[in-house]
Amino acid sequence: MARLHGTIAAASTPLADGGARLDEDAFGPYADFLVGAGLDGVLAFGTNGEAVLLTPDERRRGLERWLEAVGGRALVAAHCGAQTTHDTVALAGHAAEVGADAVAVIGPPYFKLDAAAQHAHLLAAAAACAPLPFYVYEFAATAGYAFDPAMLARLREEADNVVGMKVSDAPWDAFERYLLDGFDIFVGPEALIHRGREAGAVGAVSALASAFPEEVAAVVREPTEEGAAGLAALRATMESFPRHAALKRVAAWKGVPLRPDVRPPLRDLDETEVAELEAWLAAGSS
Repeated sequence: MARLHGTIAAASTPLADGGARLDEDAFGPYADFLVGAGLDGVLAFGTNGEAVLLTPDERRRGLERWLEAVGGRALVAAHCGAQTTHDTVALAGHAAEVGADAVAVIGPPYFKLDAAAQHAHLLAAAAACAPLPFYVYEFAATAGYAFDPAMLARLREEADNVVGMKVSDAPWDAFERYLLDGFDIFVGPEALIHRGREAGAVGAVSALASAFPEEVAAVVREPTEEGAAGLAALRATMESFPRHAALKRVAAWKGVPLRPDVRPPLRDLDETEVAELEAWLAAGSS
């Protein structure tokens, strides 16, 4: 099976009715936009995809729509991390059954898991989708704790399909501790893409690429400090708004029929924020 590589968009999830349901008609044109920009893959239902706010059934149906929409033109990885091991295992098993190219799992948020609990959770998820490539998703700020590096090394030895990690920790000192032997590393923070690639990372999984795919792909292909700084500035602008809705609005501004709807308690931009974002886009900042 092909392993992930290059530039992967942590895709937004098309929603409608104020975020109450999947907007199934939008998956096709949105996939065309991402694939047409030269991305190597899509991560469905990651942090940027509002995963933890959606039901397991919605995530299963949405993954099927992503696979149909991409149609083999790029790789599709399914983020299957959920609050419980039961739901995580069920989602990982479904991803393997329907033909996803890889599975990724973040640590369940809220309860601070020790190394033994982390290991049991990840091992169960990897087993559920084997032999599909499995990627650990490290994001301490979101999970509420960091994965133990020694535990990860042991996990890699025990599960043949554990092949890599997406590391979203920053600054660099927090990131580099996960440059572990035997793991394909993907950079999450766009500001660290150049340093990550120089240190051997095989690519990036980027929320920014959900609306700025060409810009992110260019820096992954030719990583420079200047390029990464430009992406960091773009990311800072998006973070100055409600980010999930802002990225959807940027994609819509570029012609993708993607609504700004997000699942509450996330919110859309207010009128003042919409005007600010549109003025920024009209000024050529994209």
